[in-house]
Amino acid sequence: MQIRMIASTVIAAMGVMAAGSGNCAAAPPAADRSPTEADLVLRNAQIYTPTGWAHAVAIKRGVIVAIGAEDAVKAYLSSNPKIMDLQGATVLPGLHDMHVHPLGAGQTALGCNFPQGSDQKLVLATIQKCVAAHKKGEWIVGGQWDAASYGQESPDRQQLDRVAPDNPVALTDISLHSLWVNSKALALAGITATTPNPPGGIIEHNARGEVTGVLRESAGGLVRKLIPAFTPEQNTKALQWSLQLMLSYGITSFTDAAVDEAGMRAYATLSDQGALKQHVVGCLLWGHSVIGGAENQLDYIGRRNLYARERFSPSCIKMFLDGVPTDSHTAAMIAPYEHVDDPHDPRAKGILMVPAQQLNADVIRFDAQGFTVKFHAAGDAAVRAALDAIEAARKANGFGPQMHNVAHNSFVQMNDIRRARAIEATFEFSPYIWFPNPIIPDIVKAVGDERMKRWIPVKDAIDAGALVIPGSDWSVVPSVNPWLAMETLVTRKAPGGSGPELGSAEKIALAQALDLFTVNSARQMGNRNRVGTLEQGLRADLVVLDRNPFEIAVTQVHDTRVKMTMIDGEVVYRAPE
Repeated sequence: MQIRMIASTVIAAMGVMAAGSGNCAAAPPAADRSPTEADLVLRNAQIYTPTGWAHAVAIKRGVIVAIGAEDAVKAYLSSNPKIMDLQGATVLPGLHDMHVHPLGAGQTALGCNFPQGSDQKLVLATIQKCVAAHKKGEWIVGGQWDAASYGQESPDRQQLDRVAPDNPVALTDISLHSLWVNSKALALAGITATTPNPPGGIIEHNARGEVTGVLRESAGGLVRKLIPAFTPEQNTKALQWSLQLMLSYGITSFTDAAVDEAGMRAYATLSDQGALKQHVVGCLLWGHSVIGGAENQLDYIGRRNLYARERFSPSCIKMFLDGVPTDSHTAAMIAPYEHVDDPHDPRAKGILMVPAQQLNADVIRFDAQGFTVKFHAAGDAAVRAALDAIEAARKANGFGPQMHNVAHNSFVQMNDIRRARAIEATFEFSPYIWFPNPIIPDIVKAVGDERMKRWIPVKDAIDAGALVIPGSDWSVVPSVNPWLAMETLVTRKAPGGSGPELGSAEKIALAQALDLFTVNSARQMGNRNRVGTLEQGLRADLVVLDRNPFEIAVTQVHDTRVKMTMIDGEVVYRAPE
């Protein structure tokens, strides 16, 4: 179905109501009408508004000046407006992704990669091909492997040595929290059997005490710091590739959940070129989240002011409190993991990476400086630590505009969910990993069936009155498609409705799922006075779809396609015909 551009000769036809369902949103009273005429009108559409379905919208300089029935919008037409006939298509507010890694996703596309869920044979064959394409001594970097799919053997440096004896190899796992390297990479990093674990990290050993080549959490940084950095030109190209892909899914705003100096420079470059279309919040990495601890503390305020642009705000700090609840046992849990034989095992309850006194002091400081804090917290013990830190900041500084948010929340205790609203803490959930994928069997094995009953407790958080937002964590997950997430928020099954339900008690309605991606996320980003819904006075950030998700089976929502994406009234993506 095409979106047709038509001239002012069709103005008379604006009085004809477009086909639609539900009530039509009312036009604003005459006293509220803009004194300026619209320069763009979208008509013959099903437009989702807070008060019902509208059929036309008038836009002036990126602002919605009228929305409602076609008769009402006709009054805002200029003598020669641009009119888009949407031919009955559905229009929704622009979508937000509140946890994404676009630069890393673009860089990954340039690396040595194999599909998530690959077995040992495919992984090693892929590495062998990459070695053949590189010179001796050049780094081979890529991913993403997972223990459940790899096979009976565990990933080991010697397996990589057989296919890459003369090239250092570094492969990220599916969670991005573990690194698998070969002997060449270990030698370059100076890692031996006697190398101590760095703070917040684990160097894995086999039963003979030998280093396996699997490095957990911050231990991976011992190798990562040796890998040659991408050039500024490569970073800009990688970021632009990701931004365009997100626009094709209708993502008009997002939070980059871990942006470093190279990433901020890439955003600033694209912004200065006029190529940054989305509204972006960037989370600077907390110094204690990277190798070197306090020595790597940034001049956060200086970086924020240096790289800030109209559509890029590096006003967030990212703190890693734990790892992931997989075979690595690095997510911090209140109760021990399953099948832990030794209760004194230091990893029986995972790893809480930051002492409470240090965490609380830094959150209080960042809050006072006007930074929002985003916590990586997968385990329920890490979630509790994050909420404790937010509460400490509220007591020390009072309540301000900083919307501190806890990311992932794979497991959360009910008493912690209930206290979030009182301290204005936001829960950011990752609905893209609810349905069965290679990481799920690892998690079930690690935590047991009982805890999986409340896996990612979205409904509990909504019912408790907390602000709830979604984050894909792409490229940890293979797709940044928000329509996958919206469907699985409702079904808790694989897209299309197949397979088992994961945490079925936490299902929500489709309208609630859409709110997470629109109005809730706009509140979190501090843009609710600009975007989040389609109504008079707000910016024209919107998506035009090939179907109405409310008029189809929910198991078909994942297959929704975006025909057009608009930001501030500018068409920034149009699907190929």
